[in-house]
Order: sequence, then C-alpha cells, then structure tokens
Amino acid sequence: MKILLKQCSPRVGDIAANTKLILDALYEAESSQCDFIVFPELTITGYPPEDLLFRPAFMREVNEAVERVVKASTSSCVVFGAPRNNGKSLRNSVILCQQGRLIGQYDKVCLPNHGVFDERRYFEPGDSDALFVVNGYRVGIGICEDLWHDNWADKLSGYACDVWLNLNASPFHENKQEVRERLTARRARQFQAPLVYLNAVGGQDEVVFDGGSHVMTAEGTLMVRLPMFETSSFVLELPQAEKNIAPLAESIAQIHDALVMGIRDYVLRNACQQVVLGLSGGIDSAVTAALAVEALGSENVLGVLLPSQYSSDHSVQDALSLADSLSIQTITLPISESVLSVEQTLSETFNRWGKSTADVTEENIQARIRGVLLMAVSNKTGRMLLTTGNKSEMAVGYATLYGDMAGGFAVLKDVYKTQVYALTRYMNRKREIIPKNTIDKPPSAELRPDQKDSDSLPDYDVLDAILQAMIEQRLGVEAIVELGFDKDVVARVMRLLQASEYKRRQSPPGVKITERAFGRDRRYPITHAFWK
Repeated sequence: MKILLKQCSPRVGDIAANTKLILDALYEAESSQCDFIVFPELTITGYPPEDLLFRPAFMREVNEAVERVVKASTSSCVVFGAPRNNGKSLRNSVILCQQGRLIGQYDKVCLPNHGVFDERRYFEPGDSDALFVVNGYRVGIGICEDLWHDNWADKLSGYACDVWLNLNASPFHENKQEVRERLTARRARQFQAPLVYLNAVGGQDEVVFDGGSHVMTAEGTLMVRLPMFETSSFVLELPQAEKNIAPLAESIAQIHDALVMGIRDYVLRNACQQVVLGLSGGIDSAVTAALAVEALGSENVLGVLLPSQYSSDHSVQDALSLADSLSIQTITLPISESVLSVEQTLSETFNRWGKSTADVTEENIQARIRGVLLMAVSNKTGRMLLTTGNKSEMAVGYATLYGDMAGGFAVLKDVYKTQVYALTRYMNRKREIIPKNTIDKPPSAELRPDQKDSDSLPDYDVLDAILQAMIEQRLGVEAIVELGFDKDVVARVMRLLQASEYKRRQSPPGVKITERAFGRDRRYPITHAFWK
C-alpha cells in the first residue's frame, strides 16, 4: 500500500486556493502510483472557519469545491477534510473519492469544545461508520479529537484494519508533539494497525499549526515524522522498510519557529508586507525585531527609537546596535517635547483636583505618546505595528492601554519573560544578534528615574513560576503557597492577574505557544469577586 501524505497549509476562507492544493497533488499521487492521498482536517475551508460556516454563500462554495475534487479524482483515493451539511445539520467530515465518484464520508464524532476549540457551536457529532474498504484495503478514519477519546477508540479497536488515517488541525503549544506521539503509539497498538497522523501547518490568527505528521507501526514504533513548521510531502509505503524521521528540535527552538511562522502568516495573510515596532534597547523589543526579520526579511522591518528624558544613553546605543546587527532601518522620534506639552495641557486640571504630584499617570502619558507616534507611522506607511510586551507583563497589567499595547500583532503575548531570555540564548547560539548588554542589564520601562521592573514586580523567575501555576495549572493562592512561595507575594500576583483582565481583552492577538494562552484558552469574566 502506498499513501501520499500532504502536510499542507490551507488558508481559512480561501476555498479556491485550498481546492487547488488538492487538485495539484493528484498528479503527484498518480505518478507515484499511490493508493491514497491524504490531506489535513477541513482542508477545503482551512481551520478554524468559525462563523464563516453560517454564511450560505460560503457553504455553497464549499459544496462546489468538494464536487470539483470528486470529479477530478482518478485512481488514487483522495482523503480530505471539508464541512458537510447532511440536510439536518453541519458535520466536520472526511471525504473519500476515487475515479470521479464519492466513495465514502466520515463525520467527526468527538467535537472539541475547550481551549481554542469551539466546534459544538458549528457542528453536530457524527454517527457514521469509521471503516472503509478501498482498493481491497480496510481503512479506518478518524478526525483529530476523535483519537484522544478512549470511548471512541475502544469501540473501534476490534476492527481489523490495514491502516488508520487520522486527519488533523492540531495547533502548537510547547511539547505538544511529544504528547501526540505518545498518544498515536498507544492507539496504533490498540488498533493493531499502522496509524497515520496527518497534521496541517501554518499560522491562523493566534494559533500555529506545526505539522509534525507521523506514522506509527502496529507495534507503536515511530517510522516516519515529517518536518515541523514546514509544508511537506512524503510517499509512505506500508510496511515502511526504513525509518524516515525528521529531527524533533528542543523546546525553545520549537517556540522560536512557531513565533516566526505566526508572524509571517499573520502579516502576509492580512495583506501586509512590512512591519514597524518601537526599539527601546530592551530585551523584548530586541527579540520581537529579530523574530520579525526572520519572518519577513530585514528590508521589511522598521525600528523606531522614541527616547524620553529618562531613556539612558546605553539603551539608545543598545537599540542602534541591534538595528545594525539585524540590518534594519531605524528612525528616531524624541518624545520629551510632546510629553511636556501634554503635561502642561493637563496641569491646570490636575492642580484643581489637588493631583499635581507625578505618579503612574505621567508614566502612561509617555507610553501613550509613543503609541500615537508608532500608530501614525503605521498608518502613513501601511506597515503593521508589532507590540513587544510579554506574557508576564500582560498577566499582571504591567503594560499601558493605548500605549505600548497599541498595535496589530502582539508577538510575545504568550511568551513568559524567562522564555524571552531563553530565546535570546537560542538566537545568539551562532553569533551575537541580541546585544549582550541588552540581555545583561536589569529590565526597565524607563518611565521614571532609575526605574527597574523589580521595583514593581517580583523577580521574573519567581513571578513566572507563580503565573504558570495560576494560568496553566489553574491553582489558587493556598495551593501555590504550599509549593513554597510567599503567601503575600502570591496573593498580590493573583490580584494583579485578575484585575488586569480588562486590559487583556483590549490587546492585539498574538501567537499561542503555551497550553493556556490569554484569550480563547482562558476566558475569565472582567467583573467578578473571586480572588482566591
């Protein structure tokens, strides 16, 4: 049996281009004399199509595309994903076609409704048979979430199959591939058949599909792994005589690759070619700029220096050194006069209220003036503005609404500060891209004299560990204190986390790299009274 695996990158809503992906691969399958050619989940629409599925015109085009693929099919059985209306409800389906005929349909049984997934809003669970006989081969079919449910697998484990095909749109988070492969090895042994796990690749809004399609033998041995974060084709011949396993990079390398792909696909798929960002001389803007250069090329990245009276000479020099290292263009827009003008405009009003003493208000004025200038450059040049705040800052509200949070895409939104430092070590492994002084100096917003992040926040090693326990593990204050953290610190971090929800609701989208990113993964009410 020969199977062509097509790890491809369907684009949500681009039905014509997605259909062409399938049609263009038909000749490849025929020329290799393949029995099957397999594509990811919802290839026709891209994943997730969300409320596009409610549009009658959208579904008409989907149906036309499916019919076109069916009519074009030849001797290789084409196995691809598409939404299907069975006359009563919408299903997330796999279509099997051959020789111009529809020969089978399988509807996804287990619909995920957690994290970034919201399939029960759109689909009804299927009840169709998962076993098909094609070209004399007994083939089992599943779709993504199905494979994770023991009840589903247990019902099918008695099937005598020659191969199981599982079509997926499984998004990346740290260490996800290892989890997938442990699951597929277990299921292959349970089904007593080779298992093909075919995943999509590419960025879609806040999620990145990382590929990593692979094949397990009936004994649960990994025989094939396609590259992570790349489109790829592979002709699988069962039984596979030799292993063909693309390497699995270390965790920080995978995070790096996910961020690069997330930037590239979000910017380019939203009709932009170029980006702009503020360069402060700090580590977050440095890493964001370096990732943007990898994603889009140095000629498409513009750095803007926005020094104030509190900006140190070394911060300006660090920003210029980074720009030189990355070969990106920079401009400098000093903000001191603008800050003074706004403060003078407000002084009479503040004095009337007895509020003349400088506080965080004046710090935020600086950040907001920077936001105004950056957005003006973005508007005038058509460049997308990248924000540079990290997950640690977003968690505790250490960011300014309509200031450093203003922009189109928040690259580090789901990256903890300690992970930002790990990224610098990874990116500097061959040569110094991020200046050493940027990495070594204490983090600072530089919005008042001699300011350091540690003045307002616990050390990031401590803060990130507490935040990961709160966000990823969903632990409360008492449970985290039992892990050895100071109760007052934990309670303060919890208050900051909960009180900053209103800010996060207004932040730009950003790449998901953890198991529980802010946004669709973590949906807390803004207004509530549970602070434990």
